[in-house]
Amino acid sequence: MLDAPAETQSENYGSIIYYKVPDLDAAFETLSARKVVFEAKPHLVAELPDYELWMAFFRDPDGNLMALMSEVRQ
Repeated sequence: MLDAPAETQSENYGSIIYYKVPDLDAAFETLSARKVVFEAKPHLVAELPDYELWMAFFRDPDGNLMALMSEVRQ
């Protein structure tokens, strides 16, 4: 009653799955070589007191958004 009928919705949205990896650049290169298409190269998301948070986003074959993340200690 509060939302548009299902047949008029163009996209379904869900949760993003984040994969924490120790070496973001290496994981990015490995997956890129396996034909994973990323939204952009790894980039800095936040500078926190004791580490930087880096991420790289990609989509699975069904179009769901996923991300690789890495905490880089200062």
